[in-house]
Amino acid sequence: MSTTPDSSQAKAAGALLLCRAGHESVGPAAQLLRERMLLTGAGPEWSVLVPEGEPWLHGSEPVDRVVTGWATALAVSAPWPVLALWWDADRSGLTLAAGFRRSVGYEWLADGTPVGEDEAMRTFAARLGLDPVLDMPALDPLTRPVSGADARARLRGLLAVLTRAGVLLPAGLGPGEPTDRLLEVARTQPGAQQIEWNGWRAAVRAEVEAVEGAGGGSWLRGRRARVLATGQLAAGLPLTVWGVRRHSAGWIVAGTLLMLHGALGLAYDRLRAFD
Repeated sequence: MSTTPDSSQAKAAGALLLCRAGHESVGPAAQLLRERMLLTGAGPEWSVLVPEGEPWLHGSEPVDRVVTGWATALAVSAPWPVLALWWDADRSGLTLAAGFRRSVGYEWLADGTPVGEDEAMRTFAARLGLDPVLDMPALDPLTRPVSGADARARLRGLLAVLTRAGVLLPAGLGPGEPTDRLLEVARTQPGAQQIEWNGWRAAVRAEVEAVEGAGGGSWLRGRRARVLATGQLAAGLPLTVWGVRRHSAGWIVAGTLLMLHGALGLAYDRLRAFD
């Protein structure tokens, strides 16, 4: 169970958000999180967001709670999955968010002791489309106690399996590295992009242009768009309320973002109906 981190835990904490989409889709969506991040490539079909970590470095929230909220918001507002890898002084873990389905998580204690359920790892593999014959035997050892394999090594082992799904992180951009080091490495990558908040109008315009440019018009207009927008509104309200009750900024952002997407989606569909 998450606890409020002390200063030493906060300094040891870090995270990466792997998105199964290109820069042109991830960048506009990430702007709506209203957090400073760097975006760079992580393979032919993947991008990675490297957050500066303000909520856990200078706030009171643990890194896993924050990035789970971010991953949920990104995945529900876009047609691609988001895998959050996170770590602090005591634990490391993963959270996979995909659409409106409940997120899947797994974690390890600092010494590598697994504390997740085997079924969660199988669900994780299925949702990413991993091969049950080739990939699951490689994932199974991550759910078993192994001498000398700490939590960071478990995440590196996970990434090794994910190379078969196309994930290829740049050298030096890996679990356990300090946030400053991650940002330094990401900044030097070809095509790296700074993600920062430029206001609602600019962020929404950029996202609409990205989706339309990628041929996602059916998600912005018509019945599919209305169903998606209504679902986002319905999911966003309870998430926001839950976040307020738990004093969780990550979940408040996720809920607010979902409600915003839903409201904008309905408004956009209505406006385009008069075109």
